[in-house]
Amino acid sequence: MGKSSKDKRDIYYRLAKEQGWRARSAFKLLQIDEEFNIFEGVQRAVDLCAAPGSWSQVLSKKLNEIRPEDAPLPKIVAVDLQAMAPLEGVIQIQGDITKVSTAEQIVSHFEGELADLVVCDGAPDVTGLHDMDEYIQAQLLLSALNITTNILKPGGTFVAKIFREAFIVCQNYTPPKDYKPTMIDPLLDLSYSSGNELLGPNRVIVPFIACGDLNGFDSDMTYPLEKKSLDPLQPPISAPYRTAINLKQNNFYNKIS
Repeated sequence: MGKSSKDKRDIYYRLAKEQGWRARSAFKLLQIDEEFNIFEGVQRAVDLCAAPGSWSQVLSKKLNEIRPEDAPLPKIVAVDLQAMAPLEGVIQIQGDITKVSTAEQIVSHFEGELADLVVCDGAPDVTGLHDMDEYIQAQLLLSALNITTNILKPGGTFVAKIFREAFIVCQNYTPPKDYKPTMIDPLLDLSYSSGNELLGPNRVIVPFIACGDLNGFDSDMTYPLEKKSLDPLQPPISAPYRTAINLKQNNFYNKIS
């Protein structure tokens, strides 16, 4: 029998403790790198919503492992509203990712340069109301994207959690021509001061669609099948197994054996 989601979480939790990671989420970033090679050539990285720091740990370890001998040490900035225990080789900012001042502070640690890689594993405290949790997660993701447009260089990579165990990997960041990074949230800021209006390339409204609620099916659960078997809605027109059944019924296989 396959292991349940809880069993898998317990295994990764134990592995994280054995390997010195602060949380099992470290394995998610390692897996993303194995698939997309997001750490190659990265000198400046930002970890948004970083606490307790497992992704910052991965960044520090992997970027130093792949660093050429003659290359400078990578710079890693971790940002979170909560205080976080220190990590060697990681600059920490206790700040709000919706504030321009936080973006400016990040860039100042890069001496005016922009980041090669921005990652965000942030998630709100879940309420159990799926549509509400999904909406709040979308707002957090939007805030992470807003600040990323201010701190990520063209050609850079952005990685973030969408909802639960789903992630987006955005490579080769290419903002539209004449695009001006802004911290305005089009879903929350209903009035804009002069000069900050969302016009031209900045005028993009992304619709939000919520899926599921407490009455829906849970993808982490196993549900029993109905006792009554049902015929397929669309039977195959010419099923290959019909020939085999006819041969078996006529003792064909017994004759050739």
